[in-house]
Amino acid sequence: MDNKQMEFMQIAMNYLPNAQEKMKEAGIEFSPAMAEPFFGLFMNVMQEAYELGKKDAQTEK
Repeated sequence: MDNKQMEFMQIAMNYLPNAQEKMKEAGIEFSPAMAEPFFGLFMNVMQEAYELGKKDAQTEK
């Protein structure tokens, strides 16, 4: 895992308690095994957002 992915994972972990609370309110039992696919999806979204932001920053120079 590269540095940027580690940063994305730290962001995800900051929001994990909130996500667990929302799932509990919806009646969904949360388990660590359940988190793995969501973290993968989150990492893909964050990588695309990062690349888009990087591209925008380079065109603004």
